[in-house]
Amino acid sequence: MSRPVIAVLHADHRPVALDELPAEIRYATTETLHEQLVGADVLLVWDFFSAALQEAWNAADALRWVHVAAAGVDTLLFDELVESDVLVTNSRGIFDRPIAEFVLASMLAFAKDMPASARFQRDRVWQHRETETIEGKRALVVGTGAIGRETARLLRAVGCDVTGAGRRGRADDPDFGVVHESADLADLAPDVDYLILLAPLTDATRGMVDAKVLAALPSSARLINVGRGELVVTDDLVTALRGGTIAGAALDVFDEEPLPADHPLWELDNVLVSPHMSGDATGWRERLERLFVRNFERYAAGEQPLNIVDKHSGYVH
Repeated sequence: MSRPVIAVLHADHRPVALDELPAEIRYATTETLHEQLVGADVLLVWDFFSAALQEAWNAADALRWVHVAAAGVDTLLFDELVESDVLVTNSRGIFDRPIAEFVLASMLAFAKDMPASARFQRDRVWQHRETETIEGKRALVVGTGAIGRETARLLRAVGCDVTGAGRRGRADDPDFGVVHESADLADLAPDVDYLILLAPLTDATRGMVDAKVLAALPSSARLINVGRGELVVTDDLVTALRGGTIAGAALDVFDEEPLPADHPLWELDNVLVSPHMSGDATGWRERLERLFVRNFERYAAGEQPLNIVDKHSGYVH
């Protein structure tokens, strides 16, 4: 293979481990991607929130492979890319354990009433309460990919009763036991204490948690969304939280990011808000770099890269 050209789409932060690769490296921002993409064989989407590739697509005259420094690829899969021969890979495996731990931490925060403890500490109030245990709690993990599986394994280890929901139902799954069809979410909801969203954003999953699903959950149930904000109908969720339809929600992703300062979710005592950080454990950027370097070495050797995305479904092979 002749010396390949790698275009790197970045924002404020640039990867630092690429300079030793046997390739020409071109760094591009959203504004300069169009010119840097001409003649590039590979695109590393380091700024994984950017939609610049779609706008610059007509300049991708030599592109063969796109690697995304994220697990989710929904912002990238526009029609022209999906129908092309360009290979797409993601960063599956980097965020699995950190996100699983974040889910567990959210569950424990609710069970042990940590938000109220923080408020009482701030106000110097000594208020004894009883708390809950998560042992035996029923967790439904929506999304049965690598992150969902790591989450299921961790929750089982602390005594939760875990089932899954995905595109296809099946029995005897090694991590979930039973996997239900996510299309049946409203029917499954009455038996759920923690509804955990880890599904990719597709036409089938957009708005999957709506007023009907929320109303079917027990009033003591909590929602944890670490997948995509658009999986939830936000207005329906706010109404359910205000009215006591469900007991609480831990939200790391939103349909508008950053979450506007005047959004009602900020004001609700039964909501935990975090700024899309569930997978970003210390060293995450370095791990992303190492994964791309390893994948590029496979690509340069004529081998199949890791983590190939099915562009029509958004799932990884």
